[in-house]
Amino acid sequence: MTDLRERLCILARSLYDRGLTHGSTGNISARTPDGGLLVSPTGSSFGRLDPARLSRFDDAGNHVDGDPPTKEMPLHAAFYETRGTANAVVHLHPAHSVALSLLPAQDEADWLPALTPYAVMKLGRVQLLPVFLPGDPAMGDAVRGLAGRRSAVMLAHHGPVVAGSSPEAACDAIEELEATARLALLTHGMGARALDPQTVARVAAKFDVDLG
Repeated sequence: MTDLRERLCILARSLYDRGLTHGSTGNISARTPDGGLLVSPTGSSFGRLDPARLSRFDDAGNHVDGDPPTKEMPLHAAFYETRGTANAVVHLHPAHSVALSLLPAQDEADWLPALTPYAVMKLGRVQLLPVFLPGDPAMGDAVRGLAGRRSAVMLAHHGPVVAGSSPEAACDAIEELEATARLALLTHGMGARALDPQTVARVAAKFDVDLG
């Protein structure tokens, strides 16, 4: 478990150093070998996480060690409950994806445009969720309402949340989400061509992506 603690803090620091989240925003969690969770503490900065102070939960969901967890635990819990492949969850406040969430959505169930094959490969379809107050348990209810059909959601005016098979996979996917959002903003109003549905389907089939 020491290795997992170190990995979470290294990944968080990398995200922070590259401006993908800021201040004390963002939270990350991962399943432990015994079925519990390690979670970043409330009010903590991704740039200064202490491996020894990460919040630890047992397999029954009881907080058993470390600092108090992020207030966004309902979000994390909902992904673990509904996606059997979820071994890590990361939530950030990156500028481009938040900015894109402020614009009118073409399709809330498929919010992120498929501008590159990698967006499809890493994320499948991304669901846009409405505005919630930070820490509102209703965010978890909204994720549960998707019944595991999405590995990534975008909280409008707030930030993306992504589940992955490992901490590295979750972080890679949320970085792809932010990069795609940046491309969408850079080309907004310029008639940019997204991948056609046939190409999206081919990518999904080749890389075993569930488009929900």
